[in-house]
Amino acid sequence: MKIIRRTLSVFLLMSFLGVFTSCRNSSKSDAPFSNGGTERNMIVIISDIHLGADTAYAECVKNRTALEELLKRIKKSQNVKELVIAGDLFDEWFVPADIDTYHGGTQADFVKRIATTNIGVFNAINSIIQDKNFLVTYVPGNHDLTITKACVESVLPGINQARDSVLGLGTYSPNSYPEIAIEHGHRYNFFCAPDPFSNQTIAPENILPPGYFFTRIAALSVQQGHPTPGDTLPTVSQNTSGGESQDLLYRYWNVWNTTAGLFPIRQKFNDSIIITNVNGFKGNYSFSNLVPYQPTPKGTIYLDLYNGIQDKWEKRQISNNVAKLINTAEAIDSVDSAFETDKQANIQYFDNPKSNKRIVVFGHTHIAKIDAYQNSNNKKCIYANSGTWVDTNAVATTRNFVVITKQNGKSASQTIIKLYNLKNKVVNLMDKDSLSD
Repeated sequence: MKIIRRTLSVFLLMSFLGVFTSCRNSSKSDAPFSNGGTERNMIVIISDIHLGADTAYAECVKNRTALEELLKRIKKSQNVKELVIAGDLFDEWFVPADIDTYHGGTQADFVKRIATTNIGVFNAINSIIQDKNFLVTYVPGNHDLTITKACVESVLPGINQARDSVLGLGTYSPNSYPEIAIEHGHRYNFFCAPDPFSNQTIAPENILPPGYFFTRIAALSVQQGHPTPGDTLPTVSQNTSGGESQDLLYRYWNVWNTTAGLFPIRQKFNDSIIITNVNGFKGNYSFSNLVPYQPTPKGTIYLDLYNGIQDKWEKRQISNNVAKLINTAEAIDSVDSAFETDKQANIQYFDNPKSNKRIVVFGHTHIAKIDAYQNSNNKKCIYANSGTWVDTNAVATTRNFVVITKQNGKSASQTIIKLYNLKNKVVNLMDKDSLSD
């Protein structure tokens, strides 16, 4: 949920259990936003900031000061051409289940509360926008999946928004950089991608995937200090005579079973503790509403919320403009894998003959990294993950950003991709790679 990631911020299951990044060429760098000349040809990408409306449970509180300082450094640069915020700037998901997210108000009110709570960060971004020396672009992520263009504009007036025709998704290629694709990465995750097909009778036109509810429960577990569980999840066994749909639903149950172990809560599974009032949902829901159940051992498996979700993944992918469709069983089994998310950069772009992209940047996993690939034309390509800015990241570093410096007209010039980490006010070069024509 990003899903599944954190121990606080780890949607260890969602965001991605047991995978670590390495700093192959770690070294200090004192000029990440300078190319040594006067040309503006540097693209800075940050993501997964996770600003919340209440610092009592928000994931980015301590790191805000460092972020403000970084934004001021970016603003002063004579070489930055664009700042791209690649998703999860606003956090509408990581809210404890028993809290009314909008406090009885609207999404617009909620977004303004986030801006007020994090006024220093928003002032820094707005200062860059207002100076108009370079462009600031926002790309939606899953934690700000339903945040509308108007709501973003209300607190960041003049920001460029890169959005697909589908709410909650966007892929961005900076002006004059058609070979670059920047997106959040949740498009390819079964628990995180927009779902315009489930729960339409309950909440017409909603797009919230199950990762939203998972994250609400995870946030409550974190707030409660990962307590002794108040209940035991009923066992479901595989229905061997039920066909593919039942097999997929059993796989889906396994994901929720793991979740119950990673993020225990004090309440009973039948307690209606999840307060919604977002994206068309009005009721309160329980953990048991979300989890497959089986009245008869080895018999038919049922599901209340998201009934039939296992049969609609292909339809969801087509709706969400996924270029190369992902097998449903693979998608369900890999919701907790950062590697599987990263792999989609290669599958959807580099290994896709219809794509001309040679540099792809995702966020979402909270694991900053750079990997090299070859495309279908045997040309080198680079994938980078922009990491996160949450205070505590159990699976990797935090305070990350990516800088892409486009090659100039010189024959020996290369496009350089660098990955950084800011720690104790020192910018460290974690990794770098380059491309040439």
